[in-house]
Amino acid sequence: MDKLKGAFYLSLAAGIWGGMYVVSKYVLDYVPPLTLVVFRFIVAVAVLGAIFKVKEYPAVARADLKLMAWLGFIGYTVSISAQFAGTWLSSAHMGAVITSASPAFIVLFGILLLKEKITLAKLLSLLVASAGVAVVIGIGSGDLTQGSLLGNLFLVLAAVSWALYSVLGKIATQKYSSLTVTLYAAIFGVIFTLPLALWEITRLPVTPFANHLVWVGILYLGVVSTAGAFYFWNKGFELMDASSAAVFFFVQPVLGSILGWLVLHEVLENNFFIGGAMILIGVAITSFTPDKHKER
Repeated sequence: MDKLKGAFYLSLAAGIWGGMYVVSKYVLDYVPPLTLVVFRFIVAVAVLGAIFKVKEYPAVARADLKLMAWLGFIGYTVSISAQFAGTWLSSAHMGAVITSASPAFIVLFGILLLKEKITLAKLLSLLVASAGVAVVIGIGSGDLTQGSLLGNLFLVLAAVSWALYSVLGKIATQKYSSLTVTLYAAIFGVIFTLPLALWEITRLPVTPFANHLVWVGILYLGVVSTAGAFYFWNKGFELMDASSAAVFFFVQPVLGSILGWLVLHEVLENNFFIGGAMILIGVAITSFTPDKHKER
């Protein structure tokens, strides 16, 4: 039953994030990446904080605040900022596909931090998925502009840091509720990202009041894509092992690419399909190969 619940939570989170790329692409025309990250976190903290208070969850022990701070820095400040910056410089469907390399890196961090056994299948999946990322980015191609290449590299950083956050989050949920972990990480995310956002707004225009759709987008990103989806993701990892949970990330690029094509009229190039297929194959090798060893 726990595994079925975990599958539901993970699918819900990944589905929400698939649509998030389209929303963020629109809002980023009015609010630059780091500033949008702070807006998103503040809204999420308000929602999660209210639930935390009503449910009367216990506070995190002082000794565990360092772990929560790392979660906030890696998963929120680094990963989400890189994700927004990459989407801003690149495109919605590139954001959805490149960051979908995260499951392969989740396997790697699972081996390093959760002491999961490395297998030939896991090693092969990393190689295939990494090659897929290179194809999607277009390394070696003269067609990409400097801006889009930089955006794609930001998206790779988002994928790696998100994988590390996911594994660290699994460690944290062994002691605290998923809501508590999500809330504390969001608080630290605001603390670490705010100075960067203040620097950003001195150099880039910020017009969050341009129209009501901008604020609706910000509220969606804060309430649904952060407070809701981050909780669902952490809850799913709490109920399932890392390697099994990783495959559900792939609800995201499918929906994100389709919405990018339908709503934003983005063109899907051949390298998108080839690289995306390679990433899917790489993670499928890991996710659908039965483990011969149990986690310690």
